[in-house]
Amino acid sequence: MGADFLGRDVVSIDDFSREDFDFVIQLADEIKRAPARFSDVMRGRTLMPLFFENSTRTNMSFQMAMLQMGGSVGDFDKDTSSLKKGESLKDTLKMVGGYRPDLVVMRHYRDGAARFAADVLDCPLINAGDGKNQHPTQTMLDLMSVKEICGAVEGVEIAFVGDLKYGRTVHSLAVALSLYRNCRIYFVSPDSLKMPSEFLDLLKEKGVSFSEHGLGDLGDICKRVGVLYMTRIQRERFPEGAEGEQEYDLIKSVYCLKKEMLADVRSGFKVLHPLPKVFEIESEVDEMDCAYYYEQAANGMHVRKALLQLLVGGRTLDG
Repeated sequence: MGADFLGRDVVSIDDFSREDFDFVIQLADEIKRAPARFSDVMRGRTLMPLFFENSTRTNMSFQMAMLQMGGSVGDFDKDTSSLKKGESLKDTLKMVGGYRPDLVVMRHYRDGAARFAADVLDCPLINAGDGKNQHPTQTMLDLMSVKEICGAVEGVEIAFVGDLKYGRTVHSLAVALSLYRNCRIYFVSPDSLKMPSEFLDLLKEKGVSFSEHGLGDLGDICKRVGVLYMTRIQRERFPEGAEGEQEYDLIKSVYCLKKEMLADVRSGFKVLHPLPKVFEIESEVDEMDCAYYYEQAANGMHVRKALLQLLVGGRTLDG
């Protein structure tokens, strides 16, 4: 199955099957357990990161993944590039492609930019986030984290909390979970940031059990699930001016996971968050055993190590 990844683009989770997800997670787990075995598998290979939007975890984890496997990483800074002179995205991609990197990882603020880039480039393209659209490697690391917590993805009881309207991480993960049997999803959000109907319709079509709840139900929902997936409320999504500011402040005042909400959670309960977090998780929660978001972020490097070598080397678990 590993050969199926050779030369592929990673643009959308819709391009991958459940078997693909399981294969990547299995290899990522092997890498996590024995990183030294993979310390030289990318020697002679070059990754070019093209980040047109700010990133900490995704950019850093891709670069560390490549370096820890013996590969090289190119340098690109949008603020000092010819973009400042008006160069188009297409011309930038053509130029980068001419330098013959083995892979390109790109984050862009425009929906659909990743698919456009994949069509322009001759080497594999990994989408590190394109606007509100997709962030497929985040979905893979989230699935890996769920499996670590619950032992399996199938049958997980999970709550998505916060910005469910614009949050690409919850959209992608909900779609991915629809490929697994017996999952139960709780959507917890303010009315203005509810899960879009097209995703709810898809879950209905796939027979996934779900329900919608307000932020006032958060404490109760914590007791019903094994995984709580928190998200950041994005101020930039609210209208400009006093009305938008008032709505944002209202949500901010009631949206916070507090330590006392977690007093009676089930054994093994964990909190996930794609990060960065702002006010939505009380700082005391960081020190609790249930806080799993830092391990979740670390899993990003293992998943990206797996993808990098599969896309250019097609290595399988059988060697």
